[in-house]
Amino acid sequence: MAKKSKGGKQGGTPATVALTQAGVAFTTHSYEHDPAAPSYGEEAAEALGVSPDQVFKTLLADVDGTLTVAVVPVSGSLDLKALAAAVGGKRAAMADPALAERTTGYVRGGISPLGQRKKLRTVVDASAEALATVCVSAGRRGLEVELSPKDLAALTGAVFAPIGRA
Repeated sequence: MAKKSKGGKQGGTPATVALTQAGVAFTTHSYEHDPAAPSYGEEAAEALGVSPDQVFKTLLADVDGTLTVAVVPVSGSLDLKALAAAVGGKRAAMADPALAERTTGYVRGGISPLGQRKKLRTVVDASAEALATVCVSAGRRGLEVELSPKDLAALTGAVFAPIGRA
């Protein structure tokens, strides 16, 4: 069962702090994380009772030697070639999970595109633009934040590009 709260009254992660400081409207959703769940994102969608097309996962990739954040729907996967093209790169590969954790300050399954330790280039899948709100990790397994895709892009300096695959 998911619990909802407005405006970051619970949580206190770097992501919710960043949202609060920016004065952005958002809602947090918490749920009991099951360590045996095969997919963090699909678990979140199911627990929140929303479409997996509205819940986005945060992935880190190495594009020509530069760490890049990709935010794509949990219903699909990341197209690495499209990500490289979106940032003017030639080649992309998934980043080492330990490097992703060290760089962002978050643990795998709880990496948020918001409030990361280091500012990284960010690309959000273009499908987000058609949605009123999207859910992304709030910086901890079992905690999601719902906000407008426009606010997500503004706070992360992201560009929208078709980087997801069904």
